[in-house]
Amino acid sequence: MTTTGMTTSGITTTGMTTKAVLFHELGGPEVLTVEEVPLPAPGPGEVLVRVEAIGLNRAEALFRAGTYYYPATLPGSRLGYEAAGVIEAVGAGVTAYAPGDPVMAAANFDFGVHGVYAERVVLPQEYVVARPEGVDAVTAAAVWLSYFTAYGGMVLTGGLGAGEHVVITGASSSVGTAALQVAQRVGAVPIATTRTEAKRKRLLELGAAHVVVTDTEDLVGEVRRITGGAGADLAFDAIGGPGFARLGDALRTGGTAVLYGWLDPRPTELSRNWPLTTHTYANGELARSEEGRRRAAGFIGSGLRDGSLAPVIAETFDGLERIADAHRLMESNAHLGKIVVRVPS
Repeated sequence: MTTTGMTTSGITTTGMTTKAVLFHELGGPEVLTVEEVPLPAPGPGEVLVRVEAIGLNRAEALFRAGTYYYPATLPGSRLGYEAAGVIEAVGAGVTAYAPGDPVMAAANFDFGVHGVYAERVVLPQEYVVARPEGVDAVTAAAVWLSYFTAYGGMVLTGGLGAGEHVVITGASSSVGTAALQVAQRVGAVPIATTRTEAKRKRLLELGAAHVVVTDTEDLVGEVRRITGGAGADLAFDAIGGPGFARLGDALRTGGTAVLYGWLDPRPTELSRNWPLTTHTYANGELARSEEGRRRAAGFIGSGLRDGSLAPVIAETFDGLERIADAHRLMESNAHLGKIVVRVPS
């Protein structure tokens, strides 16, 4: 970061720049570049955050490739939903935060504009949440979006409760591993799905009560067997496409399916196992609600404190210059859990 001035109160003045990750065309990880960009002073209601660690999410790879649900702002699009850092300065009217406060990005913004792949970012104060006390930056960067999605999708939207069976697809992803822990924390029985046998043992270690390998096992038959013929109460799905119908087939009469992603770009098909309730879950919609952020922060913070929630870190990279490598790992699907990039101060 370069600067021509900063007041003694910590409020940024003018002439500041920061390193940030941009992309000027759609494509693979190779389109990501690290550039020096202007860093404005935080205006009314805004905070300046020094980023310490960044958590990667599948949505960012889709956005970079041009397949996300809203388009990139080209040229010079920003990127990144999730980061942990420290408040360095605040704008007029900000009373909830002060310089030195540890925070996390709330992932409730257009990341083509406010993307947090950077050394420093200026965000509206409603775009951050307090970091749970005692949680380090790498852990915090791996927590918010994954656990918020799992809690918001399964519990607040799907109504998952104690003793109920939930089928979790994409269980080796960061949201999937978080969903296993969230299900356990509310007393539910998580059934993980994975395409190959390679991840079965690890998913059981991470909290899955059962694992269904969909390349070699019949999903509906296995779920019916596990549930004594009744079917699962809830399906929590990141994939969509034609396979969404099979998830509905695996539910009990009157069960609920929550679709939160579309990794399969083909049209999503619905089961004829009626009556069936289907929800599409938009994490950002809940995160834009102060009540939603408050409830999720309380659940996640208490889980971190009692140890029932502990993010699985697949790999940690050092420096913004490693972002492309981190994206390559994410797209390889060889990892299990969250990929994090540390940002040196």
